[in-house]
Amino acid sequence: MGSDMRRREFITLVGSGAVAWPFKARAQQPGRYRIGHLAFAAPNDAPPPPPANWDAFVQGLREGGYVEGQNIAFEHRSAHDRPELFPKLALELATLNVDVIFARGTWALKAAKNASRAIPIVGIDLEIDPVEAGLVASIARPGSNITGMFLDLSELSSKHLQLLKEIIPGTSRVAVLANLDINASQLRELNRVAGPLSVDIRAVDVKNAIDLDGAFHVAKNWRADALIVLSNPFSLAHRTQIKNLAEKAGLATIYLYRAHVDAGGLISYGPDLPDMFRRCGGYVGRILGGTKPADLPIERPARFDLVVNLKTAKALGISIPETILVRADTVLE
Repeated sequence: MGSDMRRREFITLVGSGAVAWPFKARAQQPGRYRIGHLAFAAPNDAPPPPPANWDAFVQGLREGGYVEGQNIAFEHRSAHDRPELFPKLALELATLNVDVIFARGTWALKAAKNASRAIPIVGIDLEIDPVEAGLVASIARPGSNITGMFLDLSELSSKHLQLLKEIIPGTSRVAVLANLDINASQLRELNRVAGPLSVDIRAVDVKNAIDLDGAFHVAKNWRADALIVLSNPFSLAHRTQIKNLAEKAGLATIYLYRAHVDAGGLISYGPDLPDMFRRCGGYVGRILGGTKPADLPIERPARFDLVVNLKTAKALGISIPETILVRADTVLE
């Protein structure tokens, strides 16, 4: 680890004031590095996040020579369906002076940025543009203590609508489950591309599990033909409940994450999340090795997968067109 990682001064922001923490010396080997993990749900939470994602992150670390119990240890902090807790949790990690924070999602990233201007932060976020959000100076040279894997999902909106129209050709009304706090750009893009496809969009704001039943009631009363579930930590954490409600409502539903389809959802099209998590693990390893986050370019997903669940299609009484099946990367039967 470089000298700036052995001795650093970091600042945590508390309300409008700032608290300066003292320099701290850290031994290199055989001492352990501590990685703060800030997320909606931690690996051992109930319900847990998709295990493939965390396993891939750990694999990325292992490829760089970092193994839990040998030279790294994790400090897990999870908000458990309460995003308002993220500032407090991020401050806890900053107070512990962890070597790197791995922040998952918009809420976690913004809280980590506010908690420390010096602790390196590797983020994974699929809802916001990190430059537009003010997290980094540019994609090529972040110029701050933040780097990682990002995807502004707006470009996928047209693809999701087109897939739904292939499955149900007469689709004219599509309900959208969204968190309006972090899915604003995706909703703008959906409304932009819906017109040329002759589709009306009805967004339903969902911020907690209590909202889910009401959201599906709204979609059914509006006579939606299909449903899009926008990506956010809440929808991923409650993927089984969302799948059950979609099946009960008889709505063809498309998701971004394969984990939804593994849980029984109909179809997903989006980035290969385990691959993104593995690359984040690699970035954390490089930072532990002395690379500054400011010098690590923001990366985008390299692979996109189309996954179809034929068992769910049968339960919904839907026949998936052959044109989709031949393009699918995975078909679950």
